[in-house]
Amino acid sequence: MPYRSSPDPDIQVGQSRRNAYEDLAERTGSIPLRRFVRTVIQAESYGIPLADVLTAQADEMRIARRQRAERKAMEIPVKVVFPLIICILPVIFVVILGPAAISMMETLFPALN
Repeated sequence: MPYRSSPDPDIQVGQSRRNAYEDLAERTGSIPLRRFVRTVIQAESYGIPLADVLTAQADEMRIARRQRAERKAMEIPVKVVFPLIICILPVIFVVILGPAAISMMETLFPALN
């Protein structure tokens, strides 16, 4: 059976909308889609306006996306520490301590001039 991402053919064949949505969620195996289908089916069975359900679902998805972004942003400093230590800090030490080392060498060993 080819992969179908729409419940429309099932509904056109005569399957109930509820069963068509459940089959869609099963076929895709997507957890967010299953959650969405479950919410739509509950809204339909309780008579809740679909617009309210979709608004709440969109808000939840935005919050989840923001939390994922914040989690990834918190991982960045850990990943940046190693390149910072290996690449940048040695250069900073040379720039800061280089002139002091040269002047110390000239003072301690005047024969090197």
